[in-house]
Amino acid sequence: MGRRAAPGGRWWTPLRVVLALAILCMALGVVERDPCRSHSWSRADGQQYAHACYSDIPHLYRERGFADNEVPYFDHGDHQPLEYPVLTGAFMWAAAEIVKPLAGAGIDVRAVRFYDVNAVLLGLAALVAVAATMGLAGRRPWDAALVAASPVLMLDATINWDLFAVALTSLSMLAWARRRPGLAGVLLGLAVSAKFYPVVLLVPFGALCLRGRRLPEFGRLLAGGIVAWVVVNLPVAFAATDGWKEFYTFSAHRGADFGSVWYVLAQAGHPVGHLNTVTSALTIAGLAGVAALTWFAPAPPRLAQLAFLAVAVFILANKVWSPQYALWLLPLAALARPRWRDLLIWQAGETVYFVGVWLYLLAGYDRGLSQNGYGALVVLRLASLLYLVVLVVRDAL
Repeated sequence: MGRRAAPGGRWWTPLRVVLALAILCMALGVVERDPCRSHSWSRADGQQYAHACYSDIPHLYRERGFADNEVPYFDHGDHQPLEYPVLTGAFMWAAAEIVKPLAGAGIDVRAVRFYDVNAVLLGLAALVAVAATMGLAGRRPWDAALVAASPVLMLDATINWDLFAVALTSLSMLAWARRRPGLAGVLLGLAVSAKFYPVVLLVPFGALCLRGRRLPEFGRLLAGGIVAWVVVNLPVAFAATDGWKEFYTFSAHRGADFGSVWYVLAQAGHPVGHLNTVTSALTIAGLAGVAALTWFAPAPPRLAQLAFLAVAVFILANKVWSPQYALWLLPLAALARPRWRDLLIWQAGETVYFVGVWLYLLAGYDRGLSQNGYGALVVLRLASLLYLVVLVVRDAL
């Protein structure tokens, strides 16, 4: 329809349809975890891997002090310090406070309720991300259905708290599209305070502004991001320095872990030395490539294309590639390459790996996937993402 055409009073607008799809998709994801939920995510016998219903949420409730009413970063007790950025820690603490009235119930009951509360809150974050994606899609509102009806959203949404950062990142891009660079920077700073990955979006923002001679706008974005990050992090960094820096210490000292090529090489007896240096160098080189693409493409690429490529570079070079990292890419992929076929090919690789990683972990219980089988799935997943990366680069050129 034209810009001024009346919709005729229909209640089922595109936005409401895709939000309903997202609610259905999230609900199916929660139902898929019912075998684990009914057993309070017990670690016995590897059932959470056999049923592919694992989630970090109930385990961290029991193992990071939330069940004992400890405040993250400030209280440690006998638990491992919380290895998450400040805003995600606050999100987890708020959910634990909602569960607090159930203090008389057993710890397993409260862990399940903690999962339930987080599932609702993360569902709201998913709706925000879907709505922001529709806002960014402009005259292609149904592209948001690529996010709302995604297998990745269904399977990965409640493994961890990544959707919180995804929602903030999507809002940041929407604010930028509506020419509010200061607000976009504030939202980006909050996203980085929830998960570190959105920081790589500064490269496409900066490269586009440099090509378009819009450096003052980038300056406002950068200033807003720094102010937001400092306001959130500085009080905790001063009052609980050791707890605050645990995320950065943990990330620096972490070795090759599940999902990454580095992990497969290490398991095969070919570990990569100086891994931090190697991954950092590859990330910088990849982001430099994104900046070069911005500058040398015949026409300025779209922000969503460059943002997708920057986050893909960060994931591909990373020391760990958890299943839920696909959520970081999902709204960006839907905007960068809004084609069902191509997104489903990528998500097929993610879905196969989602099943495979739990079967591989099940091998610790004398059944499950072999090391070679797991390595093949990691390569398949890598190929499916590279397929999408190549298409987006081709489009930008």
